[in-house]
Amino acid sequence: MSVAIIRFPGTNCEYDTKYAFDQIGAKSTIVNYDEKILPHKTKVVVLPGGFSYGDYLRSGALAKMSAIMSTIKTFASNGGYVLGICNGFQILTEVGLLPGALKRNDNLHFISKFQYIKTINNNNKFLNRYKKDEVINIPVAHHDGAYYIDQNSLQKMKQNEQILFKYCTKDGNPMVLNGSIEQIAGVCNKDKNIFGLMPHPERAMEMILGSDDGKKMIEALADV
Repeated sequence: MSVAIIRFPGTNCEYDTKYAFDQIGAKSTIVNYDEKILPHKTKVVVLPGGFSYGDYLRSGALAKMSAIMSTIKTFASNGGYVLGICNGFQILTEVGLLPGALKRNDNLHFISKFQYIKTINNNNKFLNRYKKDEVINIPVAHHDGAYYIDQNSLQKMKQNEQILFKYCTKDGNPMVLNGSIEQIAGVCNKDKNIFGLMPHPERAMEMILGSDDGKKMIEALADV
């Protein structure tokens, strides 16, 4: 299978992401923001972390207007799998491929550390290798990571099993990290082919980095 990793001006996690997919034997290609086509036989598109366009206006607000995003929207509407990590998650909400929005952390500080998160729904391709309520330890690194959505839309997401992860303690108890509504750390779309999360699974691929808890997410997408 083939993975397209999108690079915008200011992206800084494209090589980490490529390493993660290369490590499990998936073919991956870095694609620039100004391209209008994806590599032949692309099965998964990844929008990696970073600070696209310097986070001017809002995180992801300028990236959503890049040439490649129109292609990605068509790819997703045809059932293609899309993953947004951190800044990629912000871009997917800005372009309307995922519900909700990411706003400034409540404490107004950049948060960078390992963080426990709980698997809320695993009825999707991205998390089907995890157990429901499984707690994993994944790095976070963001300034605008507080997820927000209105209550009516949130209830619909719960009914559709669109909540992927929530921030928690080591024991799985709810934990306020950045002000996210109901401590949400990741979501998917109703059709469950578009995924977004603030934590960085590509930085948790091997124990030498402190955790390999993100590896099963990458492996699952590489198996579509």
